[in-house]
Formats: sequence, C-alpha cells, structure tokens
Amino acid sequence: MSAVVSAADVRRSRVRLFIVTMLFLVTTVNYADRATLSIAGPALSKELHLDPVAMGWIFSAFGWSYVAAQVPGGWLLDRYGSRVVYAFSIIVWSLFTLMQGWVGFLSAGAAVAVLFVLRLLVGVAEAPSFPANARIVAAWFPGNERGTASAFFNSGQYFATVIFAPLMGWIAHSYGWRFVFFVMGALGVVMGLVWLKTIYGPKEHPSINEAEFDYIKEGGALVDLDAPKDDALRARAPEAGSGWDHIRQLLSNRMMLGVYLGQYCINTLTYFFLTWFPVYLVKERGLSILQAGFVATLPALCGFIGGVLGGIISDAILRRTGSLTMARKIPIVGGMLLSMSIIACNYVDGQAMVVGFMALAFFGKGIGALGWAVVSDTSPKEAGGVSGGLFNTFGNLSSITTPIVIGYILAATGSFNGALVFVGANALVAAFAYLVVVGKIERVVLKRSS
Repeated sequence: MSAVVSAADVRRSRVRLFIVTMLFLVTTVNYADRATLSIAGPALSKELHLDPVAMGWIFSAFGWSYVAAQVPGGWLLDRYGSRVVYAFSIIVWSLFTLMQGWVGFLSAGAAVAVLFVLRLLVGVAEAPSFPANARIVAAWFPGNERGTASAFFNSGQYFATVIFAPLMGWIAHSYGWRFVFFVMGALGVVMGLVWLKTIYGPKEHPSINEAEFDYIKEGGALVDLDAPKDDALRARAPEAGSGWDHIRQLLSNRMMLGVYLGQYCINTLTYFFLTWFPVYLVKERGLSILQAGFVATLPALCGFIGGVLGGIISDAILRRTGSLTMARKIPIVGGMLLSMSIIACNYVDGQAMVVGFMALAFFGKGIGALGWAVVSDTSPKEAGGVSGGLFNTFGNLSSITTPIVIGYILAATGSFNGALVFVGANALVAAFAYLVVVGKIERVVLKRSS
C-alpha cells in the first residue's frame, strides 16, 4: 500500500502552481492600473495646471471608494464565489481605466471632475480583488505552502512596476499620457477573459488529480470554500451568524486589530510608491518622466525579490519550528525595520544613493508584506471574504491618507523630506503592531448567534 501511495505522490498534479501564477499576473495588472495615474501624473498635472494638494486628492480618489467597497466586495465573494466575482471585477476596473484617457479631451475643470469620478469607480471595481486572492490561496494551498503562495501573488505589486513603469513611461513620452490609460485598460479586459477560461475551484478544476486534491485538503486547504452551493444550503447559511455579527466578532479580536493596524502602516509605503514616487524622482531629483519610469524598476525589482523571499523564509520557519506566530512575525517585523532606510534618502545627494536606499526600503517592505498570508491563516471559513474585506479596508485607508498627507507636506515645505519621514515612521509603527498588539497568530473561531 505504501508503494502505491508513494507512486501517487510522484504523479501528483501541480495545478495550484498555475493558480497562484494567475493570481500573480492579475495582481501585476491590478497594480499597474493603479499606477497609471502616477506615471501620467507629471504631464497630466502640467497640462491641467494642478498643484500638489489637488494631485494628492486625485491620487486619493481610488482609495475612498476602494475602502468603502471592501466589506461589500467580501460579502459578494462569500455569496457568489471568487471566480465569477473576480472576473467581473477585472473587466470593469479595466474599462474604467481605459476611460481615464478620454479626460484629456475635456476642458480642465471638467477633466479633473471626470478623472476623480473614474478613479472612484476603479476603486469600487477593484475592491474584491485581494480578498479573492486570499480566499483562492486558502482553497488551493496547504498551510505549509500558504506563506510562499501569498507572498508570490502579493509580489505582483512590485513586478507591475518592473514591467510596466518603463513601458508606461515610454508610452507617455512617445504618444502622450492618454495612451497610458488606453493600453493598460485594454490589457486588463483581455486578462479578465483569460481568467474566466482558466480559473476554477479545487473540486471543479478539470486538470487536478486525486493525489493533489488529497494533498492540499489534508494540509488544511479549504477546498469547499468556493464549491457550488444549492439553494437549500444557501438559505441555511445565515444560521452560522449574520455578516454584521461576523464583522463585530472580528473587530473585537485583538489579534485582528493588530493585523489591521500593521497593514495600514505597511500600505503607506505601497501608496507612496504607487502615487508620489515618480513625481519625487521628476521634481525632487530632476529626472525626466522616461528616466523615472526606468529608475523606478530597481526598487520595484528589490521589492519583488524581497516579497518572494519573505514567503520562503516564513514557510521555512514554520516547517522548522511549527510556530505560525514566529513564522509570520519574524519576516514582517524585520522587513518593516529595514524599510525605515527610506528616511536615509533625505541625507544623500547622488541619484545612485537615493535609488539604493529606496531599493533597500522596498526590499524590506517586500519581505514584510505577509499580511495576506496572515489573513489566509486566521480567517474563519464561513467569513473568509468578509475577513479579507475588513483587512483590506483598514489596510487601504492609507491609500486615502498617504497621498493627501504627502500633498499637504509638499505644499507646506516645498520638499519631500518630511514625506519620507512620514513613510518611515509608519514602517516603525507596523513593526510595533506585530510585536506588541497581535500576540499569537491563529485561526479565528466565530461564535454562533443564539
């Protein structure tokens, strides 16, 4: 019998690797679409005569709606499953991205208003994306592979800059900023159609074999998470507790509150990079927009390497110690402390040194970006989408505050020095949150409503 089992193990399919590759590609497009405005920003702000405060508010538009739609997006995922909701999300946000290119044909006042509204709509459409990523990882990966899988798809945010910042910089330089939105929007629509054709749950995927299914199920994968539910089961689902009751219980959990605070601070680095970083390179360091697109790739590449490495380190610690708490906290805290090196950019003049410290900071941020692994580890099965939505709600409040705060700092001081201190301080608070507030990392068990 053991020989038979061993042979089955050798023949085990690897569909989950394809699944996480698709998550990585979709996340790459997701973050590239978020960054379109930062690449187009210098030329767009000059053409529309926008000051730093106005640009800060436009950068923040995505965040207002993205945050507001997180919990509803998570509820849609729990109700209708990740595959269809995510596909709809990808196609719709891509269409709204494409439409942003048209604002250049409007008068300045109308262009600003329409651009703000379109960024709001992109935020609403993208809301289910990361909760869906966490649900899919929880469904497809055993516990001892979940950190690496989560870190890999999350590293798409850095890879987006590696691949698309030079491309978008070249497009903006050669054809004008409008075409940045046209090209990226069209690419996203294609990605959404590919998603529909290739993504299924573990029970429905035509290419998975029994050996892989048994392996991931026995390792703790929630293989039934997106399994089709008949009407009777759907009707009985509220017996396990209402969505509002799930939210109340999650918000009263100290561990989750620490995770939410940590993610808010970690994302401050992300949204500096996605909004003001190219502007920093152009206005503070004197680069052209084409040069900025290429220079941004080195910190992004280091963030990508750190992101993948953080997951590998985390899962290696888990296998060696059996402690989920140590496995997640050590990379997160160490990475955040390393990210504080961004402040050193205020004390060097050479472009090479600035890029070097930025690269070091984003390498640390990549190592510490394990929040979605923690969500997959801790979310209750019956509320995975809502849990991910809450996590992303708190985490992406920084998508609102970061661009606005930096805009006001620039308006008040005329320099990015205070902005970099603000970003570095948030990295320190993130480390504190995981060290002091979070405590033991374990799956949340919800109490049934009486």
